[in-house]
Amino acid sequence: MKRIFLTSTALALGFAATAATAKAPAAKEVLDTYADIAQAKYEDSLITAKALQAAVEALIANPTEQTLQAARDAWLASRNPYQQTEVYRFGNAIVDDWEGKVNAWPLDEGLIDYVDASYGGPTDENAYAALNVVANAKFSLGGADIDATTITPALLEETLQEADGIEANVATGYHAIEFLLWGQDLHGTNAGAGERPATDYAADATCTNGNCDRRGQYLKAATDLLVSDLEWMTAQWSEGGEARATLMADEAAGLTAILTGMGSLSYGEQAGERMRLGLMLNDPEEEHDCFSDNTHNSHYYDGKGIQNVYLGHYTRVDGTVVSGPALTDLVAAKDAGLDTEMKTRLNETMAALGALKSAADNGFAYDQMLERGNAKGEALIMGGVNGLVTQTKSIERVVSALGLDTLEIEGSDSLDNPGAVFE
Repeated sequence: MKRIFLTSTALALGFAATAATAKAPAAKEVLDTYADIAQAKYEDSLITAKALQAAVEALIANPTEQTLQAARDAWLASRNPYQQTEVYRFGNAIVDDWEGKVNAWPLDEGLIDYVDASYGGPTDENAYAALNVVANAKFSLGGADIDATTITPALLEETLQEADGIEANVATGYHAIEFLLWGQDLHGTNAGAGERPATDYAADATCTNGNCDRRGQYLKAATDLLVSDLEWMTAQWSEGGEARATLMADEAAGLTAILTGMGSLSYGEQAGERMRLGLMLNDPEEEHDCFSDNTHNSHYYDGKGIQNVYLGHYTRVDGTVVSGPALTDLVAAKDAGLDTEMKTRLNETMAALGALKSAADNGFAYDQMLERGNAKGEALIMGGVNGLVTQTKSIERVVSALGLDTLEIEGSDSLDNPGAVFE
């Protein structure tokens, strides 16, 4: 992924003087709020993942359309708090190094389970694109013979995830689970999500598509691993955790981490790789939640995560609120007009993402928005893209106002060099 670099000239007064002004909170207070919200978001992600784990166990024990739908509903619920954590990527190395285990996409789903004939087979880019671990208890991988008689979390994490160094070999995390709950979405740019039947998990003669017991093993292993991964990350943001300690060790670096996460998620990641790129290619395979048709919610809650970090205000899944001194207070003390601008830009972005979400919730699926020539869909998606790009410019101004020297933000060819997308 291409990077852009946004730099500013440090103000002569410096950040330390800014933090000491009468109306500004101390930088430590702002970092404390940021860490407290991170801990709350990961705790909420863990709570909802445990609910998903219970629903998956119920599905495997008694595979009916009702238990399958309950597991799908639990997966959808788990996405909302998790997507709000993505703003902690990029600026926090501990999160960015870990995130691929739980939220990597897009994936070559044929690595995991059966796929439609139109999917194809192995490719020059990925010899394991159609490995189908569910159907094969033994296989060769990277020149080694693998015994997958029992599908375990260790097999997924240590052997299959990014097998042979290929990022599309996603064997763990939300999207592997999503595929196992929905199956492929074969509707193209028409309405409709994946339609995997509950009988794919049947333990008797009603089993469809074979290997139902192993499919259940994979689903359980992936869900158990997701829970353990979220337990680990929650601990990193708790008192004494590595992520919190690293953030608090250097106040200026901590503030830079916050703004790097906001800017990179706004610009290259969400506006570029997740939204503009898919629209340019008119490709539903570029949807973030492509099997479940939940992409509109993923986009919305990514944006929400950026906003609640700036404002220092997060509403938990149980309705309680975590809040405190935040960037908005620092910026307001330095430049009240800029704080108003930043909040306005965030509100405009959330209005655009909210319009996209509302349209999808009311029957205009994100798949349909991506169809070539669909002017309404393009307008909805580009509304979000433009809002995210514009708010990134305000983030750059915040960096300058706080006297932080350099900010490195993720870029995307879809925004920076569109011609390269089609090369």
